[in-house]
Amino acid sequence: MNNFSLDEVDYILTPKAVRSSTQKVYELVKDGSGHFSLHEDLLDSCADYVLTVIKENYPDLKIPFHSRWGHFRVGGIQRDELLEESLIGSDELEIARTKLDLVITSVLLDAGAGSKWKYDESGKTFSRSEGLAVASFHLFMDGAFSEEGITVADAVGLKNFTEDQLKQGFQVSDKNPLLGLSGRVELMKKLGETVSSQPKAFPGGRPGAIVDSLIEKHGKQFEVSDILDFVLRYFGPIWPSRISAHGINLGDTWHYPPLGPLGGESVVSFHKLSQWLTYSLVDPMLEAGLKIEGAEKLTGLAEYRNGGLFLDFGVIKLKDEKLLEKAHRPDSELIIEWRALTVQLLDRIGNLVQSKLGFSEKEFPLAKVLEGGTWWAGRKIASEKRDGTTPIKIDSDGTVF
Repeated sequence: MNNFSLDEVDYILTPKAVRSSTQKVYELVKDGSGHFSLHEDLLDSCADYVLTVIKENYPDLKIPFHSRWGHFRVGGIQRDELLEESLIGSDELEIARTKLDLVITSVLLDAGAGSKWKYDESGKTFSRSEGLAVASFHLFMDGAFSEEGITVADAVGLKNFTEDQLKQGFQVSDKNPLLGLSGRVELMKKLGETVSSQPKAFPGGRPGAIVDSLIEKHGKQFEVSDILDFVLRYFGPIWPSRISAHGINLGDTWHYPPLGPLGGESVVSFHKLSQWLTYSLVDPMLEAGLKIEGAEKLTGLAEYRNGGLFLDFGVIKLKDEKLLEKAHRPDSELIIEWRALTVQLLDRIGNLVQSKLGFSEKEFPLAKVLEGGTWWAGRKIASEKRDGTTPIKIDSDGTVF
């Protein structure tokens, strides 16, 4: 599409665009437009609720970034140590590549599983994000993403990945259904195609070779936003075709008609999975001796746990509660509004939590507020009010939430 200038495309693929485009929606809702009403007077008590959860989870306030790695340790099992044992004797960069192979495939498989799906690991049952993490970890350890059946992900293995492999690895059956099954398989195949078609970005044909490309471009010191830029530009072809401009897939970016006809001023960007992936790539790179800063420049994640927190707490309310009865597509105005409000409210909650704890934004970035509190607070209040499910039903294709 030619409704976008090249400068607009460059801008859309940044955290700044996420904040500025979601701010437009926030202001419209604040002025009375859209499907939601906004109740900012409840933000302070919501921040206290999040702070309570943070102190329950991390009383010493030593909080890692919000990332996939925490999910690999669910149930008190250090599964990632199994991977490390298999890598004894490898150099730092090879260990990083392999861990990145694991986390990239796992994050891409991490969209809403639905309320019925469960994963059994030696008699212990896990569901939702943690279940998906455990299932994808074992799938990786079994060599499902490798041409040679070893613990790496490579282009050939990913392109050959099948629905049967996913069903078997994720224990999917009629009695244990998984939402977005075909969408997840397609993401793996597209990841393989993307890696093989861009050998300079992914030397050796592995997604984890992102670490080599970043070092080549930036040296051994760079910012988290540099990782996100790589993810958005080079993993862009993975996503289903939504909005493209100048041959570039704009990723998790959606047209919001109240802002005008399709163009740079009327799209709202979230880059949820890309930022979740970026947060998850940091630790293996730090372990490899790289210096990475600037996590505070990324945004909160527009997903249903964070968004559910604000809806369940009453910071936002649906004007028409009948809309709770049906499922909504990710491109609907309602879902775009909900996600935009989530990003903006996370910034506000983050600032309140930082202030209450006496930390600066750099000392206690939003990535720690997400991991320590908002995600878990969203889950906690969902369990208190319902059976833990999302307050708004989502017609998911397995690639957004």
